[in-house]
Amino acid sequence: MRLLFCKFSFPCALKLRLFKMSFDTRLFNVIVLSCGFMLTFTAFQTMGNIEKTILDSIKEDDKTFTADGYTSLAIIYAVFATCNWLAPSFISVTGPRTAMLTGSCCYVAFIASFLLAQTELLYVVSALVGLGAALIWTGQGMYLTQNSDPDTMSRNAGLFWAIFQCSMFMGNIFVYFMFSGSTIVASTRNMVFWVLTSLALIGTVVLATLRKAPKMMEIGEAEGVSSADKELHIPEPAKDKPLMAAWHALRDSFRLFITWKMMLLSITFFYAGLVLTFYSGVYSASIGFTQSMGSESKKLVGLSGIFIGVGEVIAGALFGILASKTVRFGRDPIVIVGFIVHMFAFCTIFLNLPDDSPFQTTAESGFISASPTLAMIGSLALGFGDACFNTQVYALLGVLYAKDSAPAFALFKFTQSVAAAISFSYSSHIGLYIQLGILVCFLVLGTLTFCIVEFALRRQKKEQHSESDPALVDVSGPDP
Repeated sequence: MRLLFCKFSFPCALKLRLFKMSFDTRLFNVIVLSCGFMLTFTAFQTMGNIEKTILDSIKEDDKTFTADGYTSLAIIYAVFATCNWLAPSFISVTGPRTAMLTGSCCYVAFIASFLLAQTELLYVVSALVGLGAALIWTGQGMYLTQNSDPDTMSRNAGLFWAIFQCSMFMGNIFVYFMFSGSTIVASTRNMVFWVLTSLALIGTVVLATLRKAPKMMEIGEAEGVSSADKELHIPEPAKDKPLMAAWHALRDSFRLFITWKMMLLSITFFYAGLVLTFYSGVYSASIGFTQSMGSESKKLVGLSGIFIGVGEVIAGALFGILASKTVRFGRDPIVIVGFIVHMFAFCTIFLNLPDDSPFQTTAESGFISASPTLAMIGSLALGFGDACFNTQVYALLGVLYAKDSAPAFALFKFTQSVAAAISFSYSSHIGLYIQLGILVCFLVLGTLTFCIVEFALRRQKKEQHSESDPALVDVSGPDP
């Protein structure tokens, strides 16, 4: 009896174990990836949110310090854009996990450099973190794709985005309670720098624990994938000819960039970069510079970041984690929701803040009396709409370019970072209202181009299904 029980139970137990490994390993990898990014970017996104404000406070104490927050961020995204072309080549040699770990170390160095408050050092580490950003984000896109299939890509993208964007309100809650009054003293600044550096270091340790993704996954009749490509072979780090593998990765990036779908999506990516600049470096600082917001206007900088994060997490959970229930008709309805929410946000900001608020402390007012409540509603809407765009871009790229995930995500980040670098460059020279006008123009264009690509992909999928559907084939034979 025992032998008979073992005979039947062992295969069942083995199958159950294999099933758990195939499902739980990928999901666990995504969760660890998300937590590592959340910790690392709690430090970086919080610093980006307060950098302009906090560097101005350092200048008040040290007249020899001349670094500008917008210039630092422009350097980051300019180097980020350049290095995105090289990131796939690096990953073809090392693999995505090593790339993400290397990139995270660059973020630790950037945050720690604020403790020394040296102008030249800040600009050097800004360039360094631009390099790290190219590695960590291209590696993230490839690793997320490796641990997903067409049925789980939207869920995993939303899960990653929801956990990752918890960084927006975790760090900013700390800043909100640390910053009080109209000035930021040196002891408070240093405490913030030490805490953020420690968080970035912990995030690096978490990323170091990432496990290797499964070598092969069945992706079936995926959108944009022909029936001849049913198996996704995960590229292994090249061991025999690393230079040749690196060259092929760079060549594939250029070839992918000139395809018509990627060219159209690049406009969407460009808008994502512009709005990233606006909510991460310009909008919250503008609130803090507006004196009519009240005597606690500096605390509103951190509170704005909290509400942006809340909006990101809500949308990430709603349209990503619950993708099977909310995304039944494609990805374009979610992007259209993001379009509407962002238009609302830009209108409230236009009415609430003065035109010169991005530059320095101002006593001017907007078209209405400055309202902290309306400012926080604008922050919430910015975060919600941004997550609508980003979760759907991740889901679309993960399905459309399942076999070219590293070049596809590198091109996404390249275009996004070019836009961010350009935006940070002009943010200190042109007024808030012109910046909002630029955002509105690219919001319209980016939404339109995304919907065109999504519609074309849906039509392609229908044509493939109609060609492979046996019910549509005449098998009755000739009439007698």
